[in-house]
Amino acid sequence: MNTTTQAPNATASELSPQAPRRITALDALRGFALCGILLVNIPDQITRMVSYDGAHHTYPIPAFLELFVHQRFFPIFSFLFGLSFAIFLESAGRRSSHPRLLLARRLVALGLLGLAHQQLHPGEALLPYAIIGLLILLPASWLPTWLVLPAGLLGLVASFTIASGGILSIPGLFLLGLAVARLGIARTLDRRTGQLAVTLALAVPAAAAAAWWQHTYPAAGPLATRIAAMAGLVGALAYATALLLVLRTRLGRPLSAVLEPLGRMALTNYLTATLLVVAAAGPLGLRESSRWGTAMALAVVVLAVQTVCSRWWLARFQYGPMEWVLRCVTWWNVVQLRRSRP
Repeated sequence: MNTTTQAPNATASELSPQAPRRITALDALRGFALCGILLVNIPDQITRMVSYDGAHHTYPIPAFLELFVHQRFFPIFSFLFGLSFAIFLESAGRRSSHPRLLLARRLVALGLLGLAHQQLHPGEALLPYAIIGLLILLPASWLPTWLVLPAGLLGLVASFTIASGGILSIPGLFLLGLAVARLGIARTLDRRTGQLAVTLALAVPAAAAAAWWQHTYPAAGPLATRIAAMAGLVGALAYATALLLVLRTRLGRPLSAVLEPLGRMALTNYLTATLLVVAAAGPLGLRESSRWGTAMALAVVVLAVQTVCSRWWLARFQYGPMEWVLRCVTWWNVVQLRRSRP
């Protein structure tokens, strides 16, 4: 491919004193979100499993997922997408005179991947991420932060008061991620332990109250979907801040060893998880079944395999396979993949 912009040398950019250091806590957080998303995607979107028994009582596992997993991890992933967008725009601006052109190309490529992924995984996230990124996130990159931040907050509140969350919460989460990155919060996380602790202290009781409200409110009630969306957002905040704090304890190193590789290869792992689940769903008899224990075991196996494979791959290569493809398309140049030997 012929380059139309200044293409980076991957190794040089990583070794350059001006290159920003990778925020490993966000990689771990992204990997954490990926785990929760898979627990929901397997039964809900890929295999369409049955949640109720003959007496129309919810099975225990889907009931647990509805209160503690569903809509709790997708907001984290969406927020991190907006944050990563801002970080990439900043980095691309140092290497190219047309950073937004690079981002537009990146989003178009992501949308094409999502379009293909939709064939196996209806309701997947890449296609709406790409569309909303092009229509809202890219234009918002020209706006000042003092406009982006309130726009993100208003969009998020509207998504679960006027609408019912879900895909409509993506614009607000994208804009919040963009604003947080611009404010420098992401790159100073290591100095914000007190702020994270205060946030967690406020988020946990709020998340517990929202989950209880979601549990006790009639499922067929007019506000059920809005309450579930709000509970999911507050729960996501509690989960994210709790993980960021746990990463600072003795558990942080082993936890990072599992989650960081998953997060650094999030695109590859997101796509390959679908392939693995689709391949296993038939032999395991998961489609439109009530084999919830089998589905959860499959999720654990997929994540375990991906963790091992991701660690092995990243020890030898700088990017995951699909991350590398996306990077090559973004820069319209073949980027170095293998790590340089000392």
